[in-house]
Amino acid sequence: MALTTVCDMAFICEIVACIVSFLVYLAPLPTFYRIVKRKSTEGFESIPYSVALFSAMLYVYYAFLKGNALVLITINCLGSAIETTYLIIFIIYATKKTKICTAKLLILFNFGALGVIIGLTYFLAKGKQKVSVVGWICAIFSVSVFAAPLSIMRKVIKTKSVEFMPLNLSIFLTVSAIMWFVYGLLTKDYYIAAPNVLGVTFGIAQMILYGIYRNRKKQILPDVQVHQPQNVVIDVAALDKQQKADMETESNHPQNEDYIIRTTSTTMNIKDQEMED
Repeated sequence: MALTTVCDMAFICEIVACIVSFLVYLAPLPTFYRIVKRKSTEGFESIPYSVALFSAMLYVYYAFLKGNALVLITINCLGSAIETTYLIIFIIYATKKTKICTAKLLILFNFGALGVIIGLTYFLAKGKQKVSVVGWICAIFSVSVFAAPLSIMRKVIKTKSVEFMPLNLSIFLTVSAIMWFVYGLLTKDYYIAAPNVLGVTFGIAQMILYGIYRNRKKQILPDVQVHQPQNVVIDVAALDKQQKADMETESNHPQNEDYIIRTTSTTMNIKDQEMED
């Protein structure tokens, strides 16, 4: 009876965790709606989405090796598809430098690292050892997923603005981490339970930051270079008549007041000197 109760609780936790995880994947929708609407990624970063995609793909592989994990496979396949969509949108509207950085992350994690992990564990590890190795790798990179928002938290502290750290995402991440932690404990799958301890910690930290800075909105604008007019000093005496005429024509354009004052003043001095002569 007790065993049945534990299994039932584990199944309920798994279902709830999957639902909340799905909401976590959907939480950035307002962010990407804003990116599409403004046609700019602004101060948002691709690191959380790149790492989340890698972790989801890695857990799909782990679930296949583990067996009897249809729910785990389903939610991570769905998560992989959603994160891929986010990254495509991000790359479309990102600056050239950010596009290159994001492409490097995708190549490094989702092609390089994932390919190496699958290749080595498939050919070198055997049986339960394969599941154990991949499980520990999943746990390590799950920590990276929860640590990825540290860059956003640093931005919040630096700018004193929560503009780029949505509260709903922090809440869903925390609830999801709690549910997966309980599921891992009940099923004795510590590869899932262990990293979610850190997930709960970071989720609570993000909500605390949101509470501190929620009333301090500060729009982060891109750096704009302002070109100040430079003072231009010209030896008018050394110019011929045609150049003098050109300068007088230029003085009719008000975009450089310093240039106008200097050239006009010098021209008047020349005319006065000619009258005296």
